[in-house]
Amino acid sequence: MGKRFSWTWTTLAGLACTGLASGPLMAAPPESLPADQLDWQPWGEARPAGELCSGRYVMPDYRLPPPPGDKVSSESDRADYGAQGDTMLTGEVLLRRGTAQLEAPQVRVPGPRETAYAEGPLTLRDTGLLVRGEAAQLSLTGDAARIDTAHYVAHEQHLRGDAVRLARLEDGRYRLTEASFTTCEPGSDLWRLVGNDILLDRERGVGTATHARLEVGKVPVFYWPWVRFPLDERRQTGFLWPVLGLSSDSLDYAQPFYWNIAPHHDATLTPRWISDRGLLLGGEYRYLFEQNAGQVEGAYIANDRAAAEDASAASELDNGDARWYLDYRHAGRFDARTRYQLRYGAASDGRYFDDFGRTIGEGDIGSLPRLAQLDHRGDRWQLQAKAQGYQKLDDPLLERDKPFYRLPSLTANANWAEDSGLYQQWRSNVTYFWRDVTANEQGIYEVGGRRQQIPIAEAANGTRLHLAPAMGWRFDASWGHFEPRLEWLATAYQLDYGDRQTARDESLTRSVPVGSLDAGLEFERELELDGHGYRQTLEPRVNYAYVPARDQSEFPDFDTAEQAFSWNQLWSPHRFSGSDRVGDLNRVSVGLESRLLADATGRERLSLGLGQAYYLEDRTIDMAGDPDTLPDPETRDMDYYRATRDRSPLVTRADWQITDHWQTRWQWLYDDRRERTENTSLALQYRAPAGHVLNLGYRWQLEGFDPSLEDEDAINYNREEIDVSFAWKASRRLDLIGRLLYDNTNSRALDQLAGIQWNDCCYGLQLVWREWIDDNDTANTIQDDLTDRGVFLRFVLKGLGGVGGKADSYFSEAVPGYRPAALGLP
Repeated sequence: MGKRFSWTWTTLAGLACTGLASGPLMAAPPESLPADQLDWQPWGEARPAGELCSGRYVMPDYRLPPPPGDKVSSESDRADYGAQGDTMLTGEVLLRRGTAQLEAPQVRVPGPRETAYAEGPLTLRDTGLLVRGEAAQLSLTGDAARIDTAHYVAHEQHLRGDAVRLARLEDGRYRLTEASFTTCEPGSDLWRLVGNDILLDRERGVGTATHARLEVGKVPVFYWPWVRFPLDERRQTGFLWPVLGLSSDSLDYAQPFYWNIAPHHDATLTPRWISDRGLLLGGEYRYLFEQNAGQVEGAYIANDRAAAEDASAASELDNGDARWYLDYRHAGRFDARTRYQLRYGAASDGRYFDDFGRTIGEGDIGSLPRLAQLDHRGDRWQLQAKAQGYQKLDDPLLERDKPFYRLPSLTANANWAEDSGLYQQWRSNVTYFWRDVTANEQGIYEVGGRRQQIPIAEAANGTRLHLAPAMGWRFDASWGHFEPRLEWLATAYQLDYGDRQTARDESLTRSVPVGSLDAGLEFERELELDGHGYRQTLEPRVNYAYVPARDQSEFPDFDTAEQAFSWNQLWSPHRFSGSDRVGDLNRVSVGLESRLLADATGRERLSLGLGQAYYLEDRTIDMAGDPDTLPDPETRDMDYYRATRDRSPLVTRADWQITDHWQTRWQWLYDDRRERTENTSLALQYRAPAGHVLNLGYRWQLEGFDPSLEDEDAINYNREEIDVSFAWKASRRLDLIGRLLYDNTNSRALDQLAGIQWNDCCYGLQLVWREWIDDNDTANTIQDDLTDRGVFLRFVLKGLGGVGGKADSYFSEAVPGYRPAALGLP
């Protein structure tokens, strides 16, 4: 008899692990039992914060102690033995073997002792599992078993269901007849899956069902003639939930199919029908090994019927064009210190992701990277070798805007430091820059019938060697610091202009010393505010930097941009990013910072800073690189003023943790000579323990303030923007989300969003409306801006799956500080 209970409980464990049940249109599972018969206990006043369900499943204590080994212990009110060897246990019968326990009013074992029969109502239990039934028939010589009118609960998985019959077959599989499955709490049938013939194979971890239906509120809403589903966490081949998008002029439907190739390989094939474009076929292949992993994805449409509708006049897209993209990623390691990564992305045209995205509702992608990189980190040296580039996704893409490839780039860096404070650094890099620019000998090329000129300096390919050794001495004490530093920037080029007619040198060199001196003091005092102890610091700082001017007018621009002024630029001697330009500088920066530290924790509550740079000489080096020529004040007023002003704007900054829930950041760059604001930003954030978030932002930027922007991205007006976003947890289940990004300069909304997230005990819903401006790759020309809008819906049945694309990540980006609850967890 002991073996009987093992069979019974194995059957129930397989049922509880299915994660899915289904049935035909006419299947009629038994009515569910009331909550008090399913181990359900309401939370009452002890309900934890954020708990969505009104109660939880709690398994009661066993009524019998565990017997030794595989033996069976039993209790009953009466035991009768028949003349033919029959045994009848009646009354309150309890049997236990291991962790399995049976409770029944009657158990009968015929004389041959091949089969046992239990009459109900019966209860079978194991760790975290419960089943109640009307009757059970169990084989004592094999693995077959059957339970009639079964009601089951898996406590940890938060699932329950009902079945007319549950049977274990001789081959170890399980068959359920007219069964249901749901993760809703007892008393709620908001959704359930119903099926007639369900076959479960625990050995393979897979189940199948014929004539399966999904019911929402007892109403059938979806039907499968046949469906295959997993019984555990092992991946299974089959169809995934579809993704549906709808706009005013098209229907977008994607139906993913998952292929579990092997334990370390899988693939997803996604046919996608877009009503105004045609059939697009997408796919993804992934692999995972101990030392490396990777994936390749892509999509292809052979005949795009709407290819040229939104393209610019200069675009070469036509209706009927084939369009595609490919993206391959791989990363791994040879050992703990040596890692590598590979990446290759390509698209048929620069508007592919504007029109299709990677998935329905995805935002724009500006480029596709291409990379092969090897890194080694030693105790002192850091070595890197890479080949790098990317496809810039503009349509049309001007020849002069094509990115340079690094084929290859080799880097070697090292640091040495001594206890005395003396340190040395070595930075070195050699890179071959290449790009394919098609133009005639005069550098003329055509786009959309318009002739464009490539500047001579931008037409070169070539090799750049850059060495940057540095040494310094750093004295640090509790009351201040002192650091003199000398860096030597040595750069050499070997250039190739191809067929271009030029008298420029192809071999160029440049050596520039960069000297700086940084010093500061730190004063502290104890301070009591509102009954709390604080430490307040007062930290004056001075920095001197000197960089002489060197002629760089014939130098190419491979990877360099001039940096916009900021608080950090007060203390940096480098005016440019990259290595193609070294900006001349003779400057003294002074600043004063004060911090308020919570005395008990040392946490910074307030930081205030005020600083300004004083220039002792004009800055003659700009992106043109000519030390003898300043920008034309008539046509480039902002550039000329930036190069000749005798002092920088005043920089004021404040980071204030007002309370545990309120914080603000502010930066203000004010030109005290022309009495105007050049740049300011203010951000105020509220975060409540309950999950509420409110963000208020304001940004102002003077026209021409940021010199690093490319021509098409440089704003030709004073930018003033207001950014308001919020996430409000109206209840345990309901979140309200909204955002407005408003361009006050041009009196228009750049981005508007309103959404709700409903997160119930057994289902979740996300509904988002969004309208936004697409600048059409020309941020400084608002006349060609496009307005996009969409409504996105996601519905999740917890423990089963959902319809629609996830909005969680976009909610987090649109509302900083907001953390949406995961909808997929019951």
